[in-house]
Amino acid sequence: MVTQSRAARTREALIVAAADDMDANGYDGSTLSAISTAAQVSMGALTFHFSSKRALAEGVVEQASALTRARTAGAVTDQASPLAAAISLLQCVAGLLDESAVVRAAALLERERPEAVPGWREAWLPTLRRLLREADEAGELHQDAGPLEAASLVVHLLTAVEVYRGSPMAEGLDAGGSLARLLPFVRRGIVTEGV
Repeated sequence: MVTQSRAARTREALIVAAADDMDANGYDGSTLSAISTAAQVSMGALTFHFSSKRALAEGVVEQASALTRARTAGAVTDQASPLAAAISLLQCVAGLLDESAVVRAAALLERERPEAVPGWREAWLPTLRRLLREADEAGELHQDAGPLEAASLVVHLLTAVEVYRGSPMAEGLDAGGSLARLLPFVRRGIVTEGV
């Protein structure tokens, strides 16, 4: 039992260190030696848990996906409408980008190495698409804005918010603040008037 607990703590430390390094330096700029040093774990222990940098990146994405699924599930319950649930989901994802290096690293990895790691977006995008289909069926979406187009637009918006977070273009706003500032413009384009 003690060995399993220690192994779980070591694995967690490696994932957190990898996320921090990949968030700061990208996949190509991160190194296993820097990650093992930051996690205070030997290279032997690192390679015992993760056979390669790609396997470690997959571990980061898996943890980010689990966290995202758990948080977004709570964010979409008890909302007044499918559109309100979709907006709540987006706000939740933006909040996770602000607070979690693991989520930021997973989002970055999806952009940098889409062929190499499982997609973090799959933790929340199917739910967003479903909610937007339901919003369309409920008459909440503008007649010219189909649910697929609306989903594509908000994914692009969320990606931009994530990419420019902390840059001069964000004007000092975090991902949640940038999303809150831009979402009213998106709503005007895709939502039925009066909703």
